Amino acid sequence: MTKPVKSPGSEPTADSAAAPGQGETLLKVSGLKKHFPIHKGLFKRQVGAVQAVDGIDFEVRAGETLGVVGESGCGKSTMGRLITRLLEPTAGSIEFEGRDITHLGVSGMRPLRRDVQMIFQDPYSSLNPRHTVGAIVSAPFKLQGVQPEGGVKKEVQRLLGVVGLSPEHYNRYPHEFSGGQRQRIGIARALALSPKLVVADEPVSALDVSIQAQVVNLLDDLQEELGLTYVIIAHDLSVIRHVSDRIAVMYLGKIVELTDRQSLYNTPMHPYTKALMSAVPVPDPRRKAADSRERILLQGDVPSPMNPPSGCRFHTRCWKATEVCKTKEPPLIPLATGHNVACHHPENAPDQEPGDTELLSEAATAKR
Repeated sequence: MTKPVKSPGSEPTADSAAAPGQGETLLKVSGLKKHFPIHKGLFKRQVGAVQAVDGIDFEVRAGETLGVVGESGCGKSTMGRLITRLLEPTAGSIEFEGRDITHLGVSGMRPLRRDVQMIFQDPYSSLNPRHTVGAIVSAPFKLQGVQPEGGVKKEVQRLLGVVGLSPEHYNRYPHEFSGGQRQRIGIARALALSPKLVVADEPVSALDVSIQAQVVNLLDDLQEELGLTYVIIAHDLSVIRHVSDRIAVMYLGKIVELTDRQSLYNTPMHPYTKALMSAVPVPDPRRKAADSRERILLQGDVPSPMNPPSGCRFHTRCWKATEVCKTKEPPLIPLATGHNVACHHPENAPDQEPGDTELLSEAATAKR
């Protein structure tokens, strides 16, 4: 279920009047790829490419939160930088409010920067230590030539109050703040121009556990108050479960499962998702004793994105892999209402290749 969203209190404009309503598609990604070339030798010839993102499709609806999870190196952060156009895609298309923004240049993207913002992972490196908090948060107004009612300083102080900081922090420098406070400064900067879409790249992973819940709850509250749409990237499944409406699971540059939060946690269909779920710790000893989940220990390391496996990219570590998994790439298709999975032998769903039953030798050693 999508969280209830309130409209921003600002006056409507010609652009906002045509914006998608709640539940309508705000962002559409089709066949998105990003390959980083590898050059060697005196003449810097290309000898290969890192396939960080290799053909993904998804939509983000206005007012919802899409969570993106996966192991380190699976392409989550690269995907976030692609949809905010901080990186140039190798192939595919990105549509925002029905407009193709895939190859817009700097001048073409400048007006859209008001609507698409990013919260970065590291609050220590994403803030300029030479600038005051006031200068950092007011930068979007100056770059876009926006003059808020009452002046820039008054609006920046209001934003600091919105994210849980004191307006008196206006003249302080980043080194005077804790990690959680610095992340709040980054959030205030991202919200300065009332964006429609906010991409948060692991917004709490660099913070103490005691602070993480505060920042997550702040993001939740801001979404309800300002009508924001989020794409939140994380590797912590408990964080994603708390904030997301729908969740996409990535593995080695591909989306392997995409569904709503309840379906993913109650009936995971991709073996990789099931393995991730089995690794989530249960903090309550009483619940842990009653927990019937079976721990799945995946064998081997994640393959290199420079030379990904043929067929299903997870087949080298999957205990259900057969010959078809090695030779044929499974498409991301709906196996239940709103539950898209890319797997030949899914969990909690009919087998897509029932005639292929002989397990691969390397996968047969996987232990539960």
